[in-house]
Amino acid sequence: MQSPMPDPIACSGVSRRSFLRLAAAASTLASIPLVTEAHLAMAQRPHFEDPDKGIHIDANENPLGPSTAAREAIAAMIPKGGRYRMNMEGELAELFASQNGLSPDCVIPYAGSSEPLHYSVLAFTGPGKALVVGDPGYEAPMWAAAISGAEIKKVPLADAKGAASHDVKAMLAASATPGLIYICNPNNPTGTTTPRADIEWAVANAPKGTIVMIDEAYIHLSDVPTCLDMVKAGKDVIVLRTFSKLYGMAGIRLGFAAARPDLLKKLDRFGGRNSVPITALAAGMASLKEAGLVAERKKIIGDIREENLAWLKSKGYAVTPSQSNCFMLDVRRPGKEVLAAMAAKGVYIGRIWPAWPTQVRITVGTKEEMAVFRTTFEEVMSKTTAGMEPAELPWRVRETPFSHLS
Repeated sequence: MQSPMPDPIACSGVSRRSFLRLAAAASTLASIPLVTEAHLAMAQRPHFEDPDKGIHIDANENPLGPSTAAREAIAAMIPKGGRYRMNMEGELAELFASQNGLSPDCVIPYAGSSEPLHYSVLAFTGPGKALVVGDPGYEAPMWAAAISGAEIKKVPLADAKGAASHDVKAMLAASATPGLIYICNPNNPTGTTTPRADIEWAVANAPKGTIVMIDEAYIHLSDVPTCLDMVKAGKDVIVLRTFSKLYGMAGIRLGFAAARPDLLKKLDRFGGRNSVPITALAAGMASLKEAGLVAERKKIIGDIREENLAWLKSKGYAVTPSQSNCFMLDVRRPGKEVLAAMAAKGVYIGRIWPAWPTQVRITVGTKEEMAVFRTTFEEVMSKTTAGMEPAELPWRVRETPFSHLS
C-alpha cells in the first residue's frame, strides 16, 4: 500500500492556523505594489523612458551616485554572485548597529526602506487604527494604509516662522486610536525639519500601542539628531534609514528598519526576511566604513542647495527652509502648469501636492544641472503657462489608484 503524501504544512513546523494567516497575508501583499519615490515621480513625469536624457531633478535622487569605495565593492562582489552569502546581511546589520550603539537584533536590512515602511503600516494600522501623517508629506504610507483599510488623517504642517515642521500635537489630536504616526525628518517634500523635542513629546504622549515611525531617509543631509537612541531605549518607535539619498544608491536598493525585536517580528508576515542582493550589501558596508563621506557629500549638496535657494529668493520666490536635497518652490500659479512647461524644455521637476497646489518640489542636482534649471525656470516664468498639462501617463501608472493619496 502506497504511503500517503506527507502534509507540507505539518512538515514545515508551522501550525495550520499560522500557515493560513501567513498565506492570507502573502496573498494580500502580492496584490500591493510597493510605492517608492520613483513611482510617485513617474506618476507626474511626462517623459521618463530615458533618465540619461534631459535634467531630472524630480525624484530626490543623488546625481553623485555611489562612492568610489562602494563602486569598487560592487565590482569585487560580481564574480561571487553565484553564491547566496546570507551571512552578509548579518554582517551589515552588526556594522550599522555597532556604529549606532544598538543591538544587532534591533536592525534588519532591506532592499530599500520602502519595504519596511509599507510592512509597518500594514502591520500596525487597519480598521479602527488610523494612520496619521503630515501634509504635505511623503505619500507612500497612505498608499499602504488604503490597502490595510485604515483611516488616513492628514495634518497640515506647522508654519511657525515658515518652519513647516510636523505639528505633533495636532497629529496626536487627529485620532483617538492611531495605529501609526509617520514623521519624515527632514520632511519629504519640504526638506524642513521637526525639532527633536517635538518627536520626544509625540513618543511620550502617543496612546499605548501606537507606533511612531521616524523616517530618517534624509537625515545625513541635515543637522537634526537621530532618533535611533529611542530604539535602544525600547520605545514604541520604528526608525527607517536608506542608502538612496546621501549615499547615492537609489537604484541599488538598500535600507534599514531599526526597532525593538518584537516590533520587527511583526513585519515578518509581510516579507520582512526577503534577501538583499549581495552587491547592495557590499556597497552598503563600504559606504558605512568610508570616513568623511557623509560630511563631504552633505557639504556638496548643501552648498548647491543654498546657492539655488538664495537665487530664487533674490528673484522674489518663496521657498521652504530646507536642510535636505529637496525644497518646495512657490511658483504663484498652478504648479502642474510649470511642471509641464519645464518638461517641454527637457527639465523635469516635480511633483505637486494637493495641499500646496502652487508649489513644486525641486531636487538638488549637480551645479551644472541647477544652472540649466535656473535658466529654464526664468524662461518658463517669463511667459504664460495657462492650460499646460503634463503629458498623458503610461498605462501602468495611470491604472495605479493614486487618488487614494490626494
